[in-house]
Amino acid sequence: MPDSRTDTAFLAAVGEAADARAREVLAGVDGLLAGAPHHRAVMSAAKTLVACAVHPPSALYASEEAARAASRLVDFLAGMQGSNGLFDSENLASPPDTAFTINDLCDTYALLRLDTAPATLRPLAAALEAIAVAAAGPLRLGGVHTPNHRWELSAALARLNAHWPDERLVARVGEWLAEGIDIAPDGMYSERSPNYSLHVSNPSLTAIGTLLDRPELLDAVCRNLEAIQATALPDGTVETVHSRRQDQRGGPFPLAPFLMQFRRYAIARGRGDFADVVHRILASPIVYPADALAEILLDPTLAGVLPEPEAPKAVESVFFSAGLAVVRDGDVAVTVFGGTDYAGHGWIRSGLSSNPTFLRMFNGGAVLDSVRLSRDFFGMGPFRADDFEVDAGRFILTERVAAAYYQPMPAAYRRDDGEYALADDGRFSASMDFAHRPRDEFALETEVQVVVGEREVRLGVVSAPGSVRQVLELSFRDGGSLEGVRPAKEGGFEPVDASFTYRLGDNRIKVSVDELGRPGAGYHPGEDYTHLSGTDAAQGLRVYVPIPASDRIAMRLQAA
Repeated sequence: MPDSRTDTAFLAAVGEAADARAREVLAGVDGLLAGAPHHRAVMSAAKTLVACAVHPPSALYASEEAARAASRLVDFLAGMQGSNGLFDSENLASPPDTAFTINDLCDTYALLRLDTAPATLRPLAAALEAIAVAAAGPLRLGGVHTPNHRWELSAALARLNAHWPDERLVARVGEWLAEGIDIAPDGMYSERSPNYSLHVSNPSLTAIGTLLDRPELLDAVCRNLEAIQATALPDGTVETVHSRRQDQRGGPFPLAPFLMQFRRYAIARGRGDFADVVHRILASPIVYPADALAEILLDPTLAGVLPEPEAPKAVESVFFSAGLAVVRDGDVAVTVFGGTDYAGHGWIRSGLSSNPTFLRMFNGGAVLDSVRLSRDFFGMGPFRADDFEVDAGRFILTERVAAAYYQPMPAAYRRDDGEYALADDGRFSASMDFAHRPRDEFALETEVQVVVGEREVRLGVVSAPGSVRQVLELSFRDGGSLEGVRPAKEGGFEPVDASFTYRLGDNRIKVSVDELGRPGAGYHPGEDYTHLSGTDAAQGLRVYVPIPASDRIAMRLQAA
């Protein structure tokens, strides 16, 4: 049974941080409404003010200033709603975008129905109800773009039904849920995105599971939190290299915003491991405190006392659904990634995993953010594994890429007008009707092996055939310093000899190789990017380690 006592220190900290956020909102209302705000931002601001204004310990409790500002925001929001009941943004008449706003609106409406809600705020309820009722029908009939949209939309329908019961809303949620939750047994959602786990799938499935008594949805959220916990890194971030969404290249993604999700399930399920995550998060300022306060006000058990924390031991977590492994031991962590979608689809696209980083290493504050293998092979870009295996303690990543020279068209397919089908070769397109031409193929096969030991990583790369110019790019996080390198002609740095070191404070990552190749090569993103004058180049302090003419190299990375 959850502990029924209240964690008064935590509740006070949330309230104080929420008040600070509410004061920022009050100071910025004029500026927000004078611009071209997103409807979600307007509703979020109103929710922040209401959460504090109904919380008796808050400095803004029963504040007339907060009530007036919230009323302005809600009136403005009503003016943004289209005659079709939906809101426009970049996506016009968008049911899923509208659902985000309606979810916040419904929680705000619920806050106004609390016994602590002052009379000055109660008129807001009718204004919110009018917006919600107008949106209910379009949301029930509306469609989506992405997997997570189904759950955001369904959560909005479940919340609408909780306040304004309508069996048609519940039936529509049932249709979406009948498709099955897009979560693998290892806890990864199909989009593999911590960002969408945090902001969409987990909170949405929690709301649906709670409001419609679907406990299996809460089990799914718990599995995903286990995956988030297992991919949390020593620098307070969550691994994103495997993501299929924007966060695969958006820089470090923080663990801190997951505070209330881990707290909810730590308390509800007596999870000491989740409680340990909460304690780690609370070493930093509370993120989204007004949302946290609203959650607590609507479910006071969230302010309960946590179970005794259980600190994790050294652990190796493998996620075959994503081709990802994270090995952690105290302040040292290693990520191995071999699960891009590039081999199967052949292009770079939002919704596909395409990050060529296959190895990362953390030693306290010293971070090797990215190891990539770049090569000059028909402009086909860096190594992206198309197979990920674990064998006797080794992570094995393999890839086969091929390019062709095409022979003359066979007589049966020749055209007098010379107009052949515009076709894709796998690396470029041309009016050549490639499918009907004989071809001379040249293939490059690469195997990368990673062995993680105690505070060290051994990396081996073997490619065939030889004579392909290749380079390993090691990108270290800005803020530290490099020893044993010199500036490279194409930018970044190159080793002076067979070893070099990255240092940040007392933490070091030492790199040594068995043999260096001829210097001079830099990172090549491939024609997917260069034909648009673009790149996916890594950031930070980049060291280019040339691979010998043998097309094989052995590297050792040590946390020192």
